[in-house]
Amino acid sequence: MIPIGTENVTASNAASNAASNAASKGAVDTLHQVWEFRLFTLQDSTITVGMVVLGVVLFLVGFLIAKIVSALLARRVVKRIGATEGGIAAVQALTFYSLLVISGFFALNIIGIPLTAFTVLGGALAIGVGFGSQNIVNNFISGLILHLERPVKAGDVIEVAGTEGVVEQIGARSTRIITADNTHIIVPNSAFLEQNVINWSHNNRTVRVAVAVGVAYGSPSREVERLLIEVGCEHPLSLKSPEPNVRFDSFGDNAMNFLLHVWAPTQTPSDLSRMQSDLRFHIDEKFAEHGIVIAFPQRDVHLDAANPVPVCVVEASV
Repeated sequence: MIPIGTENVTASNAASNAASNAASKGAVDTLHQVWEFRLFTLQDSTITVGMVVLGVVLFLVGFLIAKIVSALLARRVVKRIGATEGGIAAVQALTFYSLLVISGFFALNIIGIPLTAFTVLGGALAIGVGFGSQNIVNNFISGLILHLERPVKAGDVIEVAGTEGVVEQIGARSTRIITADNTHIIVPNSAFLEQNVINWSHNNRTVRVAVAVGVAYGSPSREVERLLIEVGCEHPLSLKSPEPNVRFDSFGDNAMNFLLHVWAPTQTPSDLSRMQSDLRFHIDEKFAEHGIVIAFPQRDVHLDAANPVPVCVVEASV
């Protein structure tokens, strides 16, 4: 004989389990209905919520695979054949975008969306989006040209649109430049093809540094030339070939103007600016030792002495 209280508990548990099973079954049925919910029909192919979710997941997985494979190919395979940093970046970018497109087509094929359906849709999107995406496409194509032709590559010291710095990375749409102030500037890729770009390290990393100085009239010009060449040769970054040279630039209004040219390996804009500063310090010390006066602006003031100069004495106000 089962006690009456035990029978009530058993019946209550059975009812609770039945209600829980019914709720679980209802949730599963609801999720199944949402998963199979028809969004639209595309060329006799029914597109459901589940297909869209599956396509997004497959595309994200393809994105991760493309990123990992392109990085491994560039760093471990291409680097072993002696490619430069620019070549490695080009191979990595081309591989990534190629695998990304393939993964997109694969995802569409898996979920059953026919690629022929995108012919009409692509034409409509081309008209609507074409005008708004001109800059994006322009910068993307410019990035591919930069990777292939390599007029500018990672590590180059460049100047574009008044911006000096070292190319850090050439991306799909823009190029990242780090300046001497350790700030990053993002420049569109098309700017490197549409504007004049100064690449200080394109073929080699040797540049000419110029320092201008003016000396007072009456100074021995040949002695000035000798001292300037000494200054150029004594700098630690100065190259012996080509050797430093001095040019007598002009007779100025207040000074005889000279230009000191020194060849040095390219570092960064800040290093070159520091080198110019060191040369100026050394020039000032060298000229002071040999009595050469660095000129400063002078003006002659002429007074008309034909007539008396009127002088007025005004009492100061308290």
